[in-house]
Amino acid sequence: MLYGASPFLYDTAQMLGLKPVMTLRSQLIGVQDLDIDESVGYGATYTATRPHRIGVVACGYADGYPRLAPAGTPVLVCGKIVPMAGRVSMDMLTVDLTDVPEAQVGSPVVLWGEGLPVDDVATAASTVGYELLCALAPRVTTVVSSVGTVDLEL
Repeated sequence: MLYGASPFLYDTAQMLGLKPVMTLRSQLIGVQDLDIDESVGYGATYTATRPHRIGVVACGYADGYPRLAPAGTPVLVCGKIVPMAGRVSMDMLTVDLTDVPEAQVGSPVVLWGEGLPVDDVATAASTVGYELLCALAPRVTTVVSSVGTVDLEL
């Protein structure tokens, strides 16, 4: 609860009046167009059913992001929730940028925290927020703000 995540299965942080104090941030390091029947990710598990843009985010399971998070897991890009596309890889993951035309290389990404509850990401990955908060790798840079919140940047 200290990090603004719910320790309970059916009570969300919002229901408990909790606010996130840890935000895992990154950025887009690539943007590609994907045509019908083209695939991305390990094992080519995500195959496009329509032409759209895919963003590559600098964050993966080596950073502590849940390796088993499925396609569709929420990610915040330019302040908008988008679905993850494909599997999480060691150092990056991909997202569907269809609804974020302004997204480009360098655009801000929130993996959880401010604007995207860690519990939402944990639920999508079939785990609990506490596990995600504890799984961050030492290579993730920690920045403590003046008001005591923790920002993690990749």
